[in-house]
Amino acid sequence: MARYTGPKTRIARKFGEAIFGPDKVLSKKNYPPGQHGNMRKKKTSEYGIQLREKQKAKYTYGVLEKQFRNLFHKAQRSKGITGEVLVQLLECRLDNIVYRMGLARTRAAARQLVSHRHITVDGKVVNIPSYSVKPGQIIGVRERSKSLEIIADNLAGFNHSKYAWIEWDQPSMSAKYLHIPERADIPENIKEQLIVELYSK
Repeated sequence: MARYTGPKTRIARKFGEAIFGPDKVLSKKNYPPGQHGNMRKKKTSEYGIQLREKQKAKYTYGVLEKQFRNLFHKAQRSKGITGEVLVQLLECRLDNIVYRMGLARTRAAARQLVSHRHITVDGKVVNIPSYSVKPGQIIGVRERSKSLEIIADNLAGFNHSKYAWIEWDQPSMSAKYLHIPERADIPENIKEQLIVELYSK
């Protein structure tokens, strides 16, 4: 399945959450999209609930099905609780770190910055959004991209103390990925245990 490029509000309404950021339409229409969206909801099966949670996680982080499944298997092979490790693996993707740094307002925009070679890791340009950032690595803006108006606008007023695992340095427009965040510190509303149950069937 290709990456979804349609209206973000439609997906947010489907899940009843602003998974892509603040959404004015969602605040007015907090029911699923479509002709019958405002009618009484049917009871969802256990499988349906689990599948919905997986889809929500995929859309939130902008990950394709094959990528998501590979991350899950990697989480299974790792030490720790599989669901928590899965969310941590999603968090350490380069596009997500760029988003957390405040360089982009959405993960899709962060992915574009990476793909267009505006981002460096330890001083070297990396244009792979799914690149897994390791603790201790420095993520920065490429020298000739520091003057981009969109980056300056996004950084203006951004609270860089929001995430304790990212240490921002304003003069160099870079950040150090200090450590893998604890699940309790990751703000995404994802019930990862339901995803583990889905893949365990």
